[in-house]
Parts: sequence; C-alpha cells; structure tokens
Amino acid sequence: MKDLKLINLKSHDCHTLMQQLLPVAIHRVLPKEVRNTIIRLCYFFNSICSKIIDPSKLQQLQDEVVVTLCLLEKYFPPAFFDVMVYLTIHLPREIKFCGPVWLRWMYSMERYMKILKGYVRNRHRPEGCIIECYIAEEAVKFCSEYLANARTIGVPKGIKERIESRSGFKVIPIDYKTLCEAHYYVLQNTTVVDPYMSKNEKWLQAEHKRSFSSWFKRKIETELARPENTISQQIRWLAHEPKREVLSYSGYGIGGYYYNTSDHDSRSTTQNSGVMVEAESLHMSTAKDKNPIYANMLYYGVIEDIW
Repeated sequence: MKDLKLINLKSHDCHTLMQQLLPVAIHRVLPKEVRNTIIRLCYFFNSICSKIIDPSKLQQLQDEVVVTLCLLEKYFPPAFFDVMVYLTIHLPREIKFCGPVWLRWMYSMERYMKILKGYVRNRHRPEGCIIECYIAEEAVKFCSEYLANARTIGVPKGIKERIESRSGFKVIPIDYKTLCEAHYYVLQNTTVVDPYMSKNEKWLQAEHKRSFSSWFKRKIETELARPENTISQQIRWLAHEPKREVLSYSGYGIGGYYYNTSDHDSRSTTQNSGVMVEAESLHMSTAKDKNPIYANMLYYGVIEDIW
C-alpha cells in the first residue's frame, strides 16, 4: 500500500472490491453519469451474489442489467466490450434455472488448489506428490481422532486450547470511571437484573448509567438484611463492584469466534479486531424533541482492550 497499488489479488478479492469498495472509491472521482453506471453494475453483482435471492425479483434484475449494459455502451468506447461483458445479461436467467450463484462458484476450489499445489515436491511427477501427501494427511487426521490427549503434528492449536492456555495476558489497573461503565454494561445485559431495571425505568431515563451501579448495590444490601430474602448468589456477585486490577488479553474466543486487539493485529497480516454491536439507543429528531424514542442501532468499532 506504500505505492498505492493493490497486488497479489485473487479473483475473489477483485470480486469483493467491485461489489463493496468500488462504489465508495469512485464517489467523488468520475462524472456523475459514468459513476452511476458503474455503481449500477456493482449493485447488480452484489444482488445476484447474495445468499438469499427472491425469485420474484429476478425479472427486475434482468431488466436492470439490460439498462446498465446500454448505459455502458453509451459512456465507454467499443474497445471496452467483449463477450464477457455481454454474458452478464444471462446471469439472472441462470440463477432461475440453477439456483444461487454462491453455491456454484469456484472460489473455494481455487483456494484448495493452492493447498494441493503445496504438496508438489517433484515437478516431474506432480500428480503422484499430490496423491501421496493427500493420503498421508487423511491417515493422520483419521488416526488422531482415536488417540486421546494426543498433540497432532503440524496442526495449530484450536481456539479452546488457546483460551485455556491464557497466553498473552497481563494485569493492568483501570480507572474508576471506566470500571463503572463496564460494570453498568454487564448489569444492563444480564437477565437476572432486568426486574430491578423495569421497576426504575423512569429513574433510569433521568439518571441513566451515572449512579445505577451504586443504587443497585445499596438495593441488594437492603434486601440481604431481611432474613426472608431470596437473593441469588449471582445477584450478590453482580451487586459488588469489580476489582480495579483486571486481566488484559491480546486475544479471546467466544461463541466460536476468536478476536484480537488492534495492537495485536498491527503486527499480523490477518485482521480480526473489527466488531459490530447492535444496541438500543435514544433517538431524537432535533435538540428540542420532546418525544424521543428508543430504537436499535448498529455501532462499528475496533477492539482496543480485552478484559
């Protein structure tokens, strides 16, 4: 990227750039007519490559691609066109007969061909090298399933093993304000605390997260003073404030996914620190809006710390 060039791109990389990034990149570069024509073509490929396609909209896609090709002929020279450009007009009809595109494309096979290519040790006998390595790998995988507590050779540790080893963690102090925000977030997203929030909905709208943690702690302490209380052990733990020193990890796995911090990704070729959260927030049309509403909104960010 230092020379502002994209190199070593595979066919799937170019396909993703065309569908997602190209409409944004040309937004302020090309004339309006040319820009809109290219964006129409990008949106067409984005629609036909989606995992769910409505059959009733295939005819609409067919009509749109016809108009898009006419616009391309209007703004681009004849040398731009070959048979591949005009083949796009048949894609909606092909989806109608054969099903979604992602079930039939060859990107997965192209990636697997790179693995098979790595098996070749003798270029005079590539087929034999591929067969021998493939059979050896299958035999090792098959035998490893029947060996308990065995460490396989050449196979990286799974996510569960990496989490249990707790590699890359350190103890760091947290300031009180950040600690209260994290504590409130845990309370707000714990189902056993919902009855206390529903009883104080109007109070929460006014005070929000400024003092709910301290109020919740006093409320539980008051109820625990009664001999006939039914406070669970989980509620008791949540009512107490967390410790000031926390364990900070460079990576963590949850729900079958493994996440890294941005500092860890800065030293790696693969990036896995971006996250998306759907949260309920207060929406107002203007600053003087007296009837705000709560609605779900998507927030995008990068993981800086994992506690």
